[in-house]
Amino acid sequence: MKTILAPIDFSPVSDRVVAEAACLARALDGRVVLLNVTAPVIIAADYTAFIESIAEITDLTAKAAAKELAKIEDRLENEFTHAESIQLTGAAVPAIIDQATKLEADYIVIGSHGHTAFFDLLVGSTASGVLKRAPCPVVVVPAPRKTPAKPAKKKKKR
Repeated sequence: MKTILAPIDFSPVSDRVVAEAACLARALDGRVVLLNVTAPVIIAADYTAFIESIAEITDLTAKAAAKELAKIEDRLENEFTHAESIQLTGAAVPAIIDQATKLEADYIVIGSHGHTAFFDLLVGSTASGVLKRAPCPVVVVPAPRKTPAKPAKKKKKR
């Protein structure tokens, strides 16, 4: 059975990632492994008084993610697609690569948020990092368009 790893972050592109991963899994008689990686909260200064609040926020975020993963997993199972989910805390790219290796994933289906090159240069791109280090083929699903594409102007015949 083929394994399709689908890292999702519950952004608008996540629905498309799940749909593409499910389609690929059905075509290959495989399974979808949903992966959510929550970035840990980074404390930039001495905020020891807020550590309990930060731990609570991290815990609430993890619980909300677990509920969403369960919903998606149930939906896929109802659509006759084998599915399971994994939830981790850490840096996204290393966690995705590590899980792909551990699961011996046949494919990774990941979303692209469609940021500008300048944004990716400053912040980094998870999809780009995964593409560079993946142990298997990667399918990149583009973010939904914000505005509909304009039809090309037709040239007038002379």
